[in-house]
Amino acid sequence: MTTFTTAQIPALTGRTVIVTGANSGIGRVAATALAARGARVVLAVRDPAKGAAAAAGMTGDVEVRRLDLADLASVRAFAEGWTGPIDLLVNNAGVMIPPPTRTADGFELQFGTNHLGHFALTNLLLPQIRGRVVTVASSAHRAGKIDFADLNWERRPYRAFPAYAQSKLANLLFTAELHRRLTEVGSPVRATAAHPGLAATNLLGHLDGDRSWWNRLQTALVNRFAQSDADGASPTLYAAVADIPGGSYAGPDGLFEGRGAPKLVGRSRNARDGAVARRLWTVSEELTGVTFPLTAQPVR
Repeated sequence: MTTFTTAQIPALTGRTVIVTGANSGIGRVAATALAARGARVVLAVRDPAKGAAAAAGMTGDVEVRRLDLADLASVRAFAEGWTGPIDLLVNNAGVMIPPPTRTADGFELQFGTNHLGHFALTNLLLPQIRGRVVTVASSAHRAGKIDFADLNWERRPYRAFPAYAQSKLANLLFTAELHRRLTEVGSPVRATAAHPGLAATNLLGHLDGDRSWWNRLQTALVNRFAQSDADGASPTLYAAVADIPGGSYAGPDGLFEGRGAPKLVGRSRNARDGAVARRLWTVSEELTGVTFPLTAQPVR
């Protein structure tokens, strides 16, 4: 069992960090903690005004750049506008159980944002990353299945939670395959993942006006049992700075991994399927037009 707290984040002076979706929730908490330890932190957000408001409450070297993960043109523009090394990329941004929505490129919103947007961003920035890539998944991945026949819910009736669970399973499969590929080419970069447990964030904000019994129940459960966004950010920070192996997955140590201090946790059988991870990677390359950019380094 770990006793990790934000007090254990090492000094990060001279390090550069990118956190997607850092204007609210666990992304904001993580960005704030990393900036407080001396890192240059870039808030990669869809709404720069909201990003600026978040940055105003942080200490240290913080800047805001626009990034819309639901638009591959925006992802490419962000990557093309980047210069210099990156020590840590935190793939935090996400959407959860929205009504049927498509990204700018026609993908189902959750799969397109939570997985494909981060897939493209990571690979486009990977030549400049020298430390770690952390991708925020969810315990909901355990209910997920990758439906290669209909990844974007074009043939089936749309079901928001199964679509969310698929996207979160994709996050873990992406982390596993990224770790495998980095190891294969001898890269020192580590790929890790984390989940916040049940955390009170704004992911369910779109349900505020929906008074169906199911959404009222979800809201009540979150309000009753969720830990704070500060506690929810701890597994992300642990996955970002703790001395853990590549491919690790961090989450809370409490009952059903709902809350508690961060530790390394398990994942579903589907999330450990290497063949599915490789197939998903290939399909993701086809859908985004972005490929793994690294090659094996010569032995010296």
